Amino acid sequence: MFEKERKDLIDSLRQKGIKDETVLSAMLKVERHEFVQKIMIPHAYKDVALPIGYGQTISQPYTVAVMTESLKLQPGNKVLEIGTGSGYQAAILNEMGMNVFSIERNEDIYRKVQKFFDEKNIRVLVRCSDGTIGWSEYAPYDGIIVTAGSPTIPENLKKQLAIGGRLVIPVGDMKTQSLKILHKVNEDEFEETEIPNFAFVPLIGREGWKKK
Repeated sequence: MFEKERKDLIDSLRQKGIKDETVLSAMLKVERHEFVQKIMIPHAYKDVALPIGYGQTISQPYTVAVMTESLKLQPGNKVLEIGTGSGYQAAILNEMGMNVFSIERNEDIYRKVQKFFDEKNIRVLVRCSDGTIGWSEYAPYDGIIVTAGSPTIPENLKKQLAIGGRLVIPVGDMKTQSLKILHKVNEDEFEETEIPNFAFVPLIGREGWKKK
């Protein structure tokens, strides 16, 4: 179902500069239409973000591809995702052969995605908590991916990143952010690059935006 649409989407991502074939292959296999609301299914393979309820979205496929490619992962790596949402990003990482741990702060979304992962046999460990604090029990992580915009980079996440690992996080104001890519050289040193002009829902939490 939707094989042509999925292939066309992957071709468009290639044209936009995505080079990592492991990422593209996973995105070709994972059926995005299963992660969106029924009314949104006709739009599932357009390169746009779509609402999933509760003021949250499923990210634009190009954004998912850029963030995943920026992590520079190898199969078997341990990855922490902040903001499970629809579960699409976690499913991509799982398809790539990663050990995925994911945090969702909204309890209704958490229950829904946990049930969906169980039904689809998607092996991702999910918890409901404040993602800005991370998940120290399973640290350190080879990659940390944050799917919501933050005013700053949470210190807890930097601490839970393995040496040699990468943290990808949108940082900016409530409306627009730059994608920050941190490469942990040692316990005290990070190399930072950034890609401008992204827009995410706000990261709410102790080390993010405060809930009103």
